Amino acid sequence: MALKPTIYKAKIAVADIDRNHYNDLDLTVALHPSETTERMMARVLAFCMNDRENLAFTRGLSSVEEPDIWVRSLDDRISLWVDIGEPSFDRIKKAVRLSQSVKIYSFNFKSRGWWLRDQAKFNGLPVSVFRFDWQGIQTLAGMVTRTMTLSVTISDGTLYISTENGECEVPWTVLQA
Repeated sequence: MALKPTIYKAKIAVADIDRNHYNDLDLTVALHPSETTERMMARVLAFCMNDRENLAFTRGLSSVEEPDIWVRSLDDRISLWVDIGEPSFDRIKKAVRLSQSVKIYSFNFKSRGWWLRDQAKFNGLPVSVFRFDWQGIQTLAGMVTRTMTLSVTISDGTLYISTENGECEVPWTVLQA
């Protein structure tokens, strides 16, 4: 019998100062058995940074053919493809063919090496690549509870997160715009 995902509920007040976008989100997030809490929270932060109508989590790690997050248009085309981690060049090349916009959010200690190795391949693709600060992601993961209330403020390259268990900052670096 396969292991089932662990379900997390998050009420998030998003204040994206950079985009002048404000919203209240009620998210249900499934933590896949092979996924870390850090990766799950990187998905949540990427969701907040891209918040818009029709944005949704996909089956993620359960389906290799789908991104972690996407926006599908009314005619069922993918208008935004968001991958979390260090995807292969071939996967992203395929994503560029399928979607109008592709974004990658890397987040862990392997991120720097992955980017140094693959940066030249990605230079020719219309892809935005971001790297979350690993220490900030680890701090945030330490505050996670099964039911959480978060306040996320996005401003000038940093996510400011407040939870009932504390506060932290998660800066990000734009690797490719």
